[in-house]
Amino acid sequence: MKAHLNDCGVRLTGADLHSWFLDPAIVPNGSGVTNDTPLFIGYLSVETPSFRAGRKRGTMRCCGLLVLSVVVGRLRGVSRYRLCPTPAQEAGLLELCSHARFVWNLAVEQHSWWTPRRGPAPGYAAQARQLTEARAVFGWLAAGSQTVQQQALRDFAQAMANFFAGTHRRPTWRRAGVHEGFRVVGARGRAWEVRRLSRRTGEVRVPKVGWVRFRWSRQVPPGVKSFRVRRDRAGRWHVAFAHVPAPVPAPGNGTAVGVDRGVALSAALSTGQTSTVPGLTPGEAERLKRLLRRLARAKRGSNRRARVKAAIARLRAREADRRKDWVEKTSTDLARRFNVIAVEDLNVPAMTRSAKGTIDVPGAGVRQKAGLNRGILASGWGRLVTRLEHKAPGRVVKVDPRYTSQTCNACGHRARDNRESQAVFRCTACGHRANADVNAARNIKDTAMRDTAVGRTVAARGGTPSGGPVNREPQPTLLSV
Repeated sequence: MKAHLNDCGVRLTGADLHSWFLDPAIVPNGSGVTNDTPLFIGYLSVETPSFRAGRKRGTMRCCGLLVLSVVVGRLRGVSRYRLCPTPAQEAGLLELCSHARFVWNLAVEQHSWWTPRRGPAPGYAAQARQLTEARAVFGWLAAGSQTVQQQALRDFAQAMANFFAGTHRRPTWRRAGVHEGFRVVGARGRAWEVRRLSRRTGEVRVPKVGWVRFRWSRQVPPGVKSFRVRRDRAGRWHVAFAHVPAPVPAPGNGTAVGVDRGVALSAALSTGQTSTVPGLTPGEAERLKRLLRRLARAKRGSNRRARVKAAIARLRAREADRRKDWVEKTSTDLARRFNVIAVEDLNVPAMTRSAKGTIDVPGAGVRQKAGLNRGILASGWGRLVTRLEHKAPGRVVKVDPRYTSQTCNACGHRARDNRESQAVFRCTACGHRANADVNAARNIKDTAMRDTAVGRTVAARGGTPSGGPVNREPQPTLLSV
C-alpha cells in the first residue's frame, strides 16, 4: 500500500492508521475496513474552507481584535496580544500547530469513513486512547505537547456535536500555512501561566516552548481558563485569553439612532453623522495591484512566489486591522451614546453571494457583482451589527430594510425616482432634499420606534402586533424611549 506524508514529514502506512485510528474494537464486523484498506489522507492538497467559514445564518461570524474562534463557534470576547517569539520559539510554536492540525485532520479522515451501516464513529474517549497508543510508537508525536493534541480532539468532538445539533456545518480539513494555531485549556498556574515583566512586556508559558514574550497592551483579565496561540497569513503571532467582557452600559438618556450601512458611506446615522471604513491608501492600493500582477507571473512553489504572497498578506492584514479598529470604535461609540440602536435586518452572506450561476444558467454581470461584494465586505456590515449586539445586548432593533432608501422621511412619499443619485435624495412630492443615506437612517429609526410602540401597546393587551413577528417578546429596555 502506498504511504502518505503527513504534516510533520513522517510517513504513515495503512496498517499504522488502522492500528491507532481504526481500532478493531470500534470497527464493526463486516464493515470491510482492514489493514489493507486504502486510506487516502488528502488534507495536504485539499484546499477547502475551514470550519469557521461554514456558519449558518443567525450565528456569529466575527473575528477581530476582540473576537476569536475557540471550537467551532466564537466567544463573545477575548483579550488578544501580539506575541514576540524568538526564532527558536517560533519553530516550537509551528511544531505545536502542526501537531494540532495533524490530529484534527486524522479525526476528520477517520469520521469520513464511518457511515450509519458501519455503526457509530469513535468519540473523544476512544480517539484519546488511540492517540496515547500512537504517541508510544512515534517519537515525533510524543515529543509534542499531549495537552495541545488532546485539546484538538476535544475541539473536534465539540465541532461534531455542533454539526449534529444543526448549528454548524461539518468540520473540514485544516491546511498548513492557513490554519496555524492551537488552544490550551486548564487552570492558570498549572497548565499555563502569565506574568508581567515591564510596563509594555509580558510573558506567557506555553507547553513545550516555555516563556514567550508578548506586548502588554492591557491587563490580562482575571479568571481566564484558556488561551489560543495563532499565526495569521502575514506571519504575525498572537495570543488570546478567552473571557466574556461586560456589556457597555446604556446612557439612560432615552435616545435612539438609526444606522444605515452602505458602500460609499460605511455607516450613516439618523443624526446626520457619516463614517467610512479607512481602507488602503492610494499608494498601498497601487502596490497591491503590482504585487498581484507579480504573483500571477511567479512560478508555483518558488521562493519568489512565497515572498510575493507574504507581501500581499501583510497589505491585506493592514486593511483588515483598520476595518476591525473602525468597527470596534464605532460600535463602542454608538453603545455609549444611545439607548436604542436601529439597523436594517440584512442577510449579508446572501447579498455577497457570487452571481456566476451555473453552466446551464450562467449569470449576468458577474464581475460587477463581484466588485459590489468586495465593497460590502470591506465596509464591515455584518461585523458592525454583531459587535453592537455584543456591546449593547437587548438594545439593538432590526427592521425590515424594504423601501427605506425610497421613502421620504419628511412626508412619507415612496417612489423610486426619489433617489436622485447614490448620495442625493430629493422627494418628488414635497421637494425635501437630504443625503440619501441619512434619509434612510432616519426611516430606519422611525420604523424601529413605530414597531416598538405597536409591540408595547398590543403586548399590554395580551396579544401580538398585527403584521409583526409573533415570536417577538416585549423589550423593557426600549420602553423608556
